[in-house]
Formats: sequence, structure tokens, C-alpha cells
Amino acid sequence: MEPKWLEWAKQLQSIAQAGLTYSKDVYDLERFELIRNISVEMLSLHTNVSETLIKDLFANETGYATPKVDIRCVVFKDNKILMVKENTDGAWALPGGWGDIGLTPSEVAVKEVKEESGFDVKTTKLIGVLDKKCHPHPPSPYHVYKMFIQCEIIGGQPQKGIETSAVEFFAENELPQLSIDRNTESQIKLAFNHLHNPQEPAYFD
Repeated sequence: MEPKWLEWAKQLQSIAQAGLTYSKDVYDLERFELIRNISVEMLSLHTNVSETLIKDLFANETGYATPKVDIRCVVFKDNKILMVKENTDGAWALPGGWGDIGLTPSEVAVKEVKEESGFDVKTTKLIGVLDKKCHPHPPSPYHVYKMFIQCEIIGGQPQKGIETSAVEFFAENELPQLSIDRNTESQIKLAFNHLHNPQEPAYFD
């Protein structure tokens, strides 16, 4: 579970964001801006990220605060799982990224696998919808729902993308260093469980 300070900071940011969106009174707007600043200071103090950067992240969010959606694509071949090496941290992740406006989760999955690995796929199964705060990821300023979607290769060849430097398949007992902001070992194990037990129902939370 995420630390209490992070939960409080996110709640303060959510309250501030809604207040700045819907309030009309100038004094209320000033108070909600103060609440946002307190949240930014809390995050900056505990994450060593500059207040300017954190405030820029929050300032881009308007309207009623809702969770972000991250799509992760689970692709198997010969009982091994497809992973891509991320340029940002040099670690490995399931292909994926933020959900795109105008695209369904399946369409995002197909697009992300092609862009990051070179393979053409079709989606076959929802493995789970996981709340990032309930899993051992590093602290994040956003509340994120992670959708794990199983896909089947129908074409293409392995090819690195703009954000990735390598494409490989890994056995369950030979996993590489994971980009744990994107996926954890327990989540990869969950994916393999669905490979071994195709009738396993989708996981949530």
C-alpha cells in the first residue's frame, strides 16, 4: 500500500483541482490554490522532485480529478513473455502506455505493441484492472488504474521503437530487471498464471 503522506497529497490535489474548476468566488479560488501548493510541497519534500515540475504536472490537470489509465500488453510466445527495454531507465516492461483519447483499450494495446516491439497483435483477454496504489510500485503523483490485456501475435517482426532499445521474450523464471514503475514481478507472475490457467477470471484492485 502507498504511504499515508502520498495518499494525503493526492487527496489534497484532487480537492484543489475540483475547487479551482468549479468555484467562482475569488477567495475560494485563492484557498484552493493554497491547498494545491501544500500538496506540491508534500510531494516535493518526499520525492526529491522540484516543486516547479510537480506543479506543472498538476497544472495540466483540469476538471474533476479522475484516475489515469495505463494499458499494459501481455504477449506470449513459446511460453515466454514479450518485454521491451525502456530508454528512460534501462529496465524492462510489458509494452504499453497511457490510454489515448478516442481509442478503446484494445486499440491502445494494439498500437503500443506495434510501436514498442514491432509485432502486430490482436487482443484476446482482459487479465486484470489493477489500482497502482495497491501494488509495490514507486510513489507516483497520479492515481493510476493499470489494465493488463492479453494479446496474440498475428504478424510483424521484433523491432525497437522510439521509446525502447530492445525487444525480447523471457521465461517465467528468467525475468530481467523490471521497470517497476510500469510493472512489478507479481504482475508478471499474474500474467503467467493466466497463460497456465486460461479460464482464470480477470483480477481487479
